[in-house]
Amino acid sequence: MRLRRPARPALGDRLVWQCASLLLSYPETGRLDAAGALLEHLDGAAAQQLSAALTAVRALDPTTAAARYVDTFDLRRRCTMYLTYWTAGDTRNRGRAMLEFAQAYTGAGVGVPAREAPDHLPVVLEFAATVDPDAGRSLLSRHRVPLEVLHGGLCEAGSPYASAVAAVRSTLPAATDADLRRAQQLATAGPPAEDVGLQPFTLTVPPRRQPDAVGVGDEGRR
Repeated sequence: MRLRRPARPALGDRLVWQCASLLLSYPETGRLDAAGALLEHLDGAAAQQLSAALTAVRALDPTTAAARYVDTFDLRRRCTMYLTYWTAGDTRNRGRAMLEFAQAYTGAGVGVPAREAPDHLPVVLEFAATVDPDAGRSLLSRHRVPLEVLHGGLCEAGSPYASAVAAVRSTLPAATDADLRRAQQLATAGPPAEDVGLQPFTLTVPPRRQPDAVGVGDEGRR
């Protein structure tokens, strides 16, 4: 029988989510500095995982860090951070799946991101950290399988970003055996395929990156 993960302080989870959102966004000095400041208020395994990712990225010069980020997340399908990609693929179901995220944002009183898809992991993490932790945790938990695929892809690539995703996983209920089997199946066979029906969130995977595209409610909170 699986033991239930002990409850963690809500503030601790929100700090992990915000720090991970910064680390998993396009690497800019300001974001890395902000992540470092947040780490001063964290401890335990998640803090060590986030610190390892931050240290590895900071060890690179900005040009190299940017190039490795693009190579990791834009050029490796298994490392995409669009959570609905692995559950719905490029099918008409994916548009409906992304609306779940958009409706969560508007329901919490913030706008849908203007320059990034609503299911992009750093956006979801920022929403969970700064707007509605309960709705954010629910979105992350319901997309545990894509998180497992992403983590596995990053580990396979030897990417330090795997540690940041591991920290996020530690804030959620443990993956079930069925979750792990499904993640392995998707990693091997790929997502469903049907190149129609993605309006109004048309995008490609890997995506065309906009370096500053991150954040919830770009038009401001209502």
